[in-house]
Amino acid sequence: MFTGIVEEVGYVKAYNSASNGAVLVVACRKITEDMHIGDSICINGVCETVVDFDKESFSVNISNETLNVTNFSSLKSGDRLNLERALTLQSRLGGHIVSGHIDCVAQLVSVEKLDDYYNLEFKFPHEAGKYIVYKGSIAINGISLTVCEVYDDSFKVAIIPHTYKNTVLKDLSVGSFVNIETDILGRYVEKMLSLNNNVDTDSRINIEFLQENGFV
Repeated sequence: MFTGIVEEVGYVKAYNSASNGAVLVVACRKITEDMHIGDSICINGVCETVVDFDKESFSVNISNETLNVTNFSSLKSGDRLNLERALTLQSRLGGHIVSGHIDCVAQLVSVEKLDDYYNLEFKFPHEAGKYIVYKGSIAINGISLTVCEVYDDSFKVAIIPHTYKNTVLKDLSVGSFVNIETDILGRYVEKMLSLNNNVDTDSRINIEFLQENGFV
């Protein structure tokens, strides 16, 4: 599990396609401290497992499934990457619970620079819309952010200068694709409502209960 708080921005040192996926070598310095084989690392929002490392880089094997559901298939040498080590019991949960399991990719459609922050608008696939809610949490390339506006097929997030300058967000241009992980809580709510609609149960949790208590 992760928090969506980026620890370091690394870059693609090498990217080699293979019959069963790809091998990605990431150049970095900070997160290799206390690194071990088998550690989970969040790379642009994707949870990957360290298979090799030294003081200045680490390697992961990327499956075909990951290539199909993320923007990893378009990576090239020199691309910058948001990096975060797995959450520990002693860590501060400064963002929100991020699993590193990507739901979809979204496309940047506009960037608005205001006095003290940036508004970024992303277009999402239709099937992801039910999990994106106003003031809800969302992870974009592994960054924990809050949705500030939602439309039929897009949403906006407000980015403070620190986040914009210290993550890969500043590398994006209109048309860029990003990895999206919606809040896992929405999926649990969906499952519970589905069970209540199809199975006899004594549970008091239903859509009316959630509305009355401010959850939806």
